[in-house]
Amino acid sequence: MGLVSFIKNAGEKIFKSEEKREQEKAELILSHIKKFGFDTSDIRVTVDDSKVILSGTVDKMEDKNKIIVTAGNVEGIDTVDDRISVKTPEPTAPPEPEKQFYTVKKGDYLSKIAKQVYGNANKYNIIFEANKPMLKDPNLIYPGQVLVIPPLPE
Repeated sequence: MGLVSFIKNAGEKIFKSEEKREQEKAELILSHIKKFGFDTSDIRVTVDDSKVILSGTVDKMEDKNKIIVTAGNVEGIDTVDDRISVKTPEPTAPPEPEKQFYTVKKGDYLSKIAKQVYGNANKYNIIFEANKPMLKDPNLIYPGQVLVIPPLPE
């Protein structure tokens, strides 16, 4: 939980004009999250200028992080206030570790990022898979985009 920063002028253009009221922006962002197949039945979205506030609960940490980056990678949004909690895992399942985020810089590509965070460029597919369905092609990332960087599988 906490604040996650994004680049305001980067991301998907879902607002047709800057004139939209906060409630309309919140509805558009929720619709944008839904289009990627996430269960949003217990997710609430509020927009305050360029900040998105996400609250509610999700089943898995993986879904929480993907919802955060989906909401933040929208043009006009520079902060996501994460107030989403993850439902308690079953006692036999170990809790999933918190994932980290990475903001794409000019000249970055997934294998370069994988080399930087994992020490192995060939691990780029782990980053790609963790960011599906927002990423449809590992070669199509852009500066300012925020990606989920999962821990290496054990």
